[in-house]
Amino acid sequence: MNSSKSPGLAGFGVLKNTTCHTEKKISVFFSIIFMTVGILSNSLAIVILMKAYQRFRQKSKASFLLLASGLVVTDLFGHLINGAIAVFVYASDKDWIRFNQSNILCSVFGICMVFFGLCPLFLGSVMAVERCIGVTKPIFHSTKMTSNHVKMMLTMVCLFAVLIALLPILRFRAYQIQASRTWCFYKTEHVEDWEDRFYLLLFSCLGFLALAISFLCNAVTGITLLRVKFKSQQRQGRSHHFEMIIQLLAIMCVSCICWSPFLVTMARIGINEGRSKDTCETILFALRMATWNQILDPWVYILLRKAVLRNLYKITSGCCGMHVINLHMWELSSIKNSLKVAAISESPGSSKQINLQPLSSMGQ
Repeated sequence: MNSSKSPGLAGFGVLKNTTCHTEKKISVFFSIIFMTVGILSNSLAIVILMKAYQRFRQKSKASFLLLASGLVVTDLFGHLINGAIAVFVYASDKDWIRFNQSNILCSVFGICMVFFGLCPLFLGSVMAVERCIGVTKPIFHSTKMTSNHVKMMLTMVCLFAVLIALLPILRFRAYQIQASRTWCFYKTEHVEDWEDRFYLLLFSCLGFLALAISFLCNAVTGITLLRVKFKSQQRQGRSHHFEMIIQLLAIMCVSCICWSPFLVTMARIGINEGRSKDTCETILFALRMATWNQILDPWVYILLRKAVLRNLYKITSGCCGMHVINLHMWELSSIKNSLKVAAISESPGSSKQINLQPLSSMGQ
């Protein structure tokens, strides 16, 4: 039972002499609270995104909303599946030997942990790339970025995340029960084999790569929007672009804050071959930080909507007695004008051929 290589008991190697203990009542309470709040938050965000998708039929807005819906749905299923397994483990006194003789539950838990960890990070980077293309290459985006293409991108991202999650199983490497006996993941104790180190480093590198792509694309998008605003003499509505870039920046910040401790910890364990000074409590804290990402993601779409920001602006300006920004930025919502302005900034010669409609006819 103590051997992690024994057939059928591959995940039980860490059950011997572990010093990482969690209080059952507190742990079950927090697991249920996290799962409930996550499910309710993501469900509310899905309703908001679906209503917005029905309202906006422009390709630029629709593609972003479709990707955002995919992200929120992934977070929702992550809370449902991972949360249900975690509550079951706590309720069963973490007695893995009794209910996991064939190591199937641990394998399923590990696969879900990897998939629902990487997939939201991948989707966040894809959303940033999509917005970057929509702002810097609006004509290409409006003609090539169709709903079918977006759905294909979602499918490819999910399949890639599934492949990474199934990689240990395909290589006949079992997921391991961690020292806290509450979750399953790659081997994090006494890592000596190069393949075990590879999985940890692969997970961390892919996570950091997704965050880096999001940061780079969001920076390019923000700079491009500011350049278009300063160059344009007319005040065309760009509220959709600004609303989406604010949401993307919030998602990126939430992902960086929540996921960085866990990614750094896994990378450190992989590099130090399991001789890392990270304790079980440190790893468990980093995991709970990562769990908050799935709770906070939907609130980005719930709180950082144009209607909420407009009301927040009114309250702030009323309290401060001053106008910080022009309210027209949020009242005007012509995505068509945004694309045309961006196209004009790319090719000065095209400004003579594009006739912008009056703003009064383009309002919501």
